[in-house]
Amino acid sequence: MSPTRRTVLATAIGTAAAVGAPVQAAAAEETRSEASTPSELRAAADYAVEKISAVAPGIRSFPVGTKFEKWVYSQNGDWVGGFWPGTLWMAHLHSGDDALRTLALDSARRLAPRQYDTTTHDLGFLFYPSWVTAWRLTGDESWRAGAIRAADTLIRRYNPRGRFIRAWGALDDPNNAGRVIIDTMMNLDLLDFASRQTGDAKYLDIAVQHATTTQRVFLRPDGSTPHVFDFDAATGAPIGPNTVQGYSATSCWARGQAWGLYGFTTMYRRTGNAEFLTTARRLADFAIGALSADHVPVWDYRAPQQPHDIKDASAGAIMACGLLDLAAATGRPHYRDVALRLLSALSRTCLTRKSPRAEAVVARCTRNRPAEDGVEISLPYADYYLLEGILRVLRPQDVDRAIDLSTT
Repeated sequence: MSPTRRTVLATAIGTAAAVGAPVQAAAAEETRSEASTPSELRAAADYAVEKISAVAPGIRSFPVGTKFEKWVYSQNGDWVGGFWPGTLWMAHLHSGDDALRTLALDSARRLAPRQYDTTTHDLGFLFYPSWVTAWRLTGDESWRAGAIRAADTLIRRYNPRGRFIRAWGALDDPNNAGRVIIDTMMNLDLLDFASRQTGDAKYLDIAVQHATTTQRVFLRPDGSTPHVFDFDAATGAPIGPNTVQGYSATSCWARGQAWGLYGFTTMYRRTGNAEFLTTARRLADFAIGALSADHVPVWDYRAPQQPHDIKDASAGAIMACGLLDLAAATGRPHYRDVALRLLSALSRTCLTRKSPRAEAVVARCTRNRPAEDGVEISLPYADYYLLEGILRVLRPQDVDRAIDLSTT
């Protein structure tokens, strides 16, 4: 019987734990990729808009990933539905093409039933890049009201005993009732939006409580994080770290680290809480130290075969956006420099330019390596965050109009 990939990986775990991170850091210091130039980023954005404009008129649901370079769809959007209208908005901001604006609005409308979805924490992913952005760019009150309704649904997942937002499962389902994941940090900005729009502090209070809990139980001394932390849902008592998409409970899933970096920076901007900024910096410093010389993150920074392992370009795109945010929040140019190197690496080595049949913009993404689900494919959030990152550099005022880059 042939060994599984996970079995093969496990044979190297001891060596990786002992020397992996220092080796990666040393390699990254020895051979740094060149930072992006404005012309290079503009060319990447132009390519993205060209690809999106060609594909978008034929899309009537929500891309969730690719198979043989073609989009596979979900009718209700799964957890990623907000990224397709968000990508259309970013493409519209770069190009000025009103056809893309119309398509963004049409796509966002199809998410309307999800305002009341009590089975997921991902309402921020669903409604911030789609409905909040639609309201900010059009002023149409219906988008604002719908985003607030989604926030009302999201806070129903809050567990006051453990002070966390439950990640998965229906509210009456005991399975996973105490499960928290690092990704939720990126859903909290929807709650801040609701507090600002309604004047009701309850939404932001829950976001702050969840972020404080996440900071306490996820952050390791070296700045790395697990994917999952479990609590006793009945008492709120902590159980311990776990994982679903990372290599192990003691590893560091690259996309999760990027979600945490970006999410804590955003929470600092919304609250002025210096502890959140310190946490964001610790997450960033670990991830930067774990990058290999090519500046395309491996799927897990502590997988046994890192740094020579399967890549996840989506983690690089998210990390770049978070680092640009962090550079602005801290005034430290080093974070911006690394962000530009990430965007450069993605633009040079991860775009689908050489494949005329490809429907996505960014290749070399990995959805769920342990489950062998979507290994080195394209993912909709990679396209979205690549464009957001590029426009943060080239057109920061336009991005600010769309997603609000202000700091409290």
